[in-house]
Amino acid sequence: MRVLLVEDEIPALEKLERYILKYDAGITIAARLSSIAETVHWIRDHEADFDTVFMDIQLTDGLSFDIFNKVNLNKPVIFVTAFDEYAIDAFKVNSIDYILKPITFTDVSKALNKLKNLKTYLSSGLSSDTLARASKEFREKKTKDRFLVRMGHHIHAIKTHDIALFYAEGRTVFLMTNSGKKFILDYNLEQLSQVLDANMFFRTNRTFIINLNAIENVVVYSNSRLKISATVVVDKDIIVSRDRVTAFKNWFGGN
Repeated sequence: MRVLLVEDEIPALEKLERYILKYDAGITIAARLSSIAETVHWIRDHEADFDTVFMDIQLTDGLSFDIFNKVNLNKPVIFVTAFDEYAIDAFKVNSIDYILKPITFTDVSKALNKLKNLKTYLSSGLSSDTLARASKEFREKKTKDRFLVRMGHHIHAIKTHDIALFYAEGRTVFLMTNSGKKFILDYNLEQLSQVLDANMFFRTNRTFIINLNAIENVVVYSNSRLKISATVVVDKDIIVSRDRVTAFKNWFGGN
């Protein structure tokens, strides 16, 4: 397999290459590029010389999404970035994974394993429509394992399993950890619903998304609704709206 690397930070590039070759020493690095302009020029001349791309999003001359507007990049793309707010945009193009920095060997291995699974569809002689559906399924199954938050001038990554719930106040969405700490998040609840593990998180109404492990008690409430007591203190009632009660019971009861 021939891999194209698009990354403008030398230490990040070296780490990424090291992890890829650790996963499979037989992989060939087709090229190492650092900008949109350089990447567009190289792909135009070497369209058949690579099989997949590991690509940073913020490059020296802009966002790498611009590459897709300038060349026909129809190879699988694995995005690697320090910013989580581009996840939704990434999966609008032919991305199969989205890795947040700082990357680990496990992150890279999972992405390459996913790529192998997609290639199984190709080798089995399936139609292009079937392959498109398979690719869509892989993208839909992608869930975030951490979120970036700001604390003053510092940026921290909070692992998803450490999050008790998300809630909205107007247009502002807050993340609350299991320890009760609260942070503003650059997502809306609709976007969160697309990137959270549906087995672990449930949207109870237009205001709350709660982690299964953060549910302390559930009681029957007025008008056939349900009221949730959480393991963290919030200043609003967490109500399962009437139209979501059946879905909540199915989710809460498990498979």
